Amino acid sequence: MGAIKDKFKAKSDVVGAEIKAMLKEHGDKKIGEVTLSQIYQGMRGITGLVSETSLLDAQEGIRFRGHTIPELQEKLPKAPGGTEPLPEGLFYLMLMGEMPTDEDVAELSSLLQRRSHVPKHVLDSIEATPLSTHPMTQFVIAIMALQTESSFAKRYAEGMSKKDYWEAVFDDSLDLIARLPRIAAYIYRRKYKFGRHIEPNGLLDWAGNFSHMMGYDNEDFKELMRLYMTIHADHEGGNVSAHTTHLVGSALSDPYLAFAAGMNGLAGPLHGLANQEVIKWIFGMTDELGTQTPSKTQIEEYVKKTLSEGKVVPGYGHAVLRKTDPRFTAQMEFGKKHLPDDPLVNTVWNIYEAVPPILQSLGKIKNPWPNVDAHSGALLVHYGMVEYEFYTVLFGVSRALGVLSSLCWDRALGFPLERPKSVTTELVKSWLEGKDEIWGD
Repeated sequence: MGAIKDKFKAKSDVVGAEIKAMLKEHGDKKIGEVTLSQIYQGMRGITGLVSETSLLDAQEGIRFRGHTIPELQEKLPKAPGGTEPLPEGLFYLMLMGEMPTDEDVAELSSLLQRRSHVPKHVLDSIEATPLSTHPMTQFVIAIMALQTESSFAKRYAEGMSKKDYWEAVFDDSLDLIARLPRIAAYIYRRKYKFGRHIEPNGLLDWAGNFSHMMGYDNEDFKELMRLYMTIHADHEGGNVSAHTTHLVGSALSDPYLAFAAGMNGLAGPLHGLANQEVIKWIFGMTDELGTQTPSKTQIEEYVKKTLSEGKVVPGYGHAVLRKTDPRFTAQMEFGKKHLPDDPLVNTVWNIYEAVPPILQSLGKIKNPWPNVDAHSGALLVHYGMVEYEFYTVLFGVSRALGVLSSLCWDRALGFPLERPKSVTTELVKSWLEGKDEIWGD
């Protein structure tokens, strides 16, 4: 491994063992208002952020401005002839705190269409990457290239007043949301469809036009995109992509820089990349078993094999939820309505029956239930989108609605630079021995 790397590994092993021992003995000890375990284990459960757009309840699931996903499906405006909510309506709800009318959504759709032009240099930046580049990498590069259009960056350089920060962030956020479908579709067509691009259709809604530009004009797929973009939009403020966008934005980085940072977080295997990992895992299972329709017994055995190898079953478990993710349920209902006989979708439902009891039997899993990632890929595959590396880009386009509406609120409320206090393990040990105060400047 190399001398320096070996030395680091040896030291980290020692410190890791010390931390494990401390947590075992002192994990519930309070430090201020939090426990030592929370400090060392990802700050789980520490209330330290305000996010106005949505709230995640361990039992009820996600609520957007107080509304559940079934309520959104019922109350948000729909496309003509459609039954799924328009994501523009959810953006309006998160931004304004009130349910939009059909007229409100039509106005917002029109506004996004007018702002949707993507400059040539942004597309050129995508073309400059090797074709093998992961779609999320291309996506972030394009967002960074688009930063040249930032109203906030220009106005800040000119000496903008603090009271106007929100307005520049608002403009940037709308521009970014408007342009992301074009960027994402361009990446998809370049990487997977021989660069045969499809021009936007200004008569379609935001998600419908995104479907069209990717090459999917099936009305059911457009409905799926409307649902997908709605249910993936936000998950309160503490998840990696939302928190990162908020954190970077707190430094007064413009929305392009902040959102690009959030997307780098979304690309991680423990966050947005999980939807890609689910389909990889299912395809690996069906290949190994030699069947596209594995039995529940076969699935159970494969799950146990996965766990015995020290791996996780992707798509199961959530840091906060303690029940089946309502976003999973919404997608399952879509599948039952539109594609009840699809083999892959039925495999997902069989996995849903098999996995939780196995995880529960281990006795260490607080949430053995599926999250949103456990289902989304199977629906996409049905309609021909088999390029699972691209799924996180879809997630990213949707997540823009939540994190950018939150960013608008951050600047409108004048939230300050985020700067939590950190301590060293040596200081923690001294504190536990009564030698030092844990807090200091």
